[in-house]
Amino acid sequence: MQALEEIMAMLSGIVWGPPMLTLLVGTGLYLTLILKGLQFRVLPHAFKLIWAKDHGSDGDISHFAALMTALAATVGIGNIVGVATAITLGGPGAVFWMWMTGLVGMATKYSEAVLAIKYREKGEHGMRGGPMYYLAKGVGLPWLGTLFAIFTACAAFGIGNMTQANATAKIFEATFQIPTQATGIVLTLLTGLVILGGIKTIGKFTSFLVPIMISIYVGCSLWVLALNFSEIPHAFGLIFGAAFSPSAATGGFLGATVAAAMRYGIARGVFSNESGLGSAPIAAAAARTNDPVKQALVSMTQTFIDTLVVCTMTALVILTAASWTQGVGAASLTSASMAETLGNSGSVIVAVATALFAYSTLIGWNYYGEKAIEYLFGARAIKIYRVFFTVAVMVGAVVSLEFVWNFSDLMNGMMAIPNLIGLLWLSPIIKQETERYFLSLKK
Repeated sequence: MQALEEIMAMLSGIVWGPPMLTLLVGTGLYLTLILKGLQFRVLPHAFKLIWAKDHGSDGDISHFAALMTALAATVGIGNIVGVATAITLGGPGAVFWMWMTGLVGMATKYSEAVLAIKYREKGEHGMRGGPMYYLAKGVGLPWLGTLFAIFTACAAFGIGNMTQANATAKIFEATFQIPTQATGIVLTLLTGLVILGGIKTIGKFTSFLVPIMISIYVGCSLWVLALNFSEIPHAFGLIFGAAFSPSAATGGFLGATVAAAMRYGIARGVFSNESGLGSAPIAAAAARTNDPVKQALVSMTQTFIDTLVVCTMTALVILTAASWTQGVGAASLTSASMAETLGNSGSVIVAVATALFAYSTLIGWNYYGEKAIEYLFGARAIKIYRVFFTVAVMVGAVVSLEFVWNFSDLMNGMMAIPNLIGLLWLSPIIKQETERYFLSLKK
């Protein structure tokens, strides 16, 4: 088993090496250029569309519910532990490169959603769409769509299920002394109650949970930053300074090169906002809309909220505290940083936020895996998949997951490869749809 874990870790390291990160960011830059900086020009319009109602249009859920479902899967433990890992290994400058990943990733996320809705189709259990459909129908390579669906189905059980349940169980055991088995049972029941109702139930649930959980976490972070207001300029100075020059060693922090800041900032940013992986457009395809560009603009705000808002809050909480210079590990760094200002209640806030973020990821990724299974085996396989997905939550809460983490990372990377091929191949279609939409607004 140990040899298998080492092989999986090696493969994951290869897939997520510099070539993949360069391809992900490079695709985002290319799409930004051909779309003439769309994410910077029309962001206010995109936020306005979140509340639009396209009554009578094809689709299963509203723009808002589709966005919340995608955010549920995206805003996860990566926003807490992932940011801490980037700072621990890459220094404060990693935050700058995380921001850059988010900014170009908004164009990628937009493009994915345009294609997902343009090439979606009606199925027995609602709308079906995502990279597997635009690879098959748009690019004309159904085998590549099948590969994407296989990788997505596998990743859903790993990064979208067992790892999330495990992280929640471990932090509740450490913070509240609750046995992992008890957390596993509760999570399993809660997951089953939501996912067995399908996308409409998932959409209603995430529309309720996601705004609350993000508001609580951002609100608590702003409270900490208000109390440490005098340290905020210094934190921004560290971020911008270390982005282009090496981070000096200080206290327990060993320092970091510019290359390390770029590597870990980009890697953690991509893992957090999932731009380019092809997961979020599966949720976007369920949106009730009469135009692909409308939901694509709404989807674009997902990356902004995830990286430019939630990840930034975590980063500033860490950099306005002292724990990151005292050798505190990434797993507990955000908790220790909040506790410096709020005492034990800071640790409780991070524990609860981690649980909410992880649980919402469970719900969102269930839908992604469900649609991948439907593409591979048909609608009748969905009920069987839901049962296995629910059971996997309990398994994840009580077992060691080193192998699953590496396997999940590998599957996520493998998802990105066919999706990026589809985005680059169909980029003229993305540009054409975008120009058509904004021309129609002028009429």
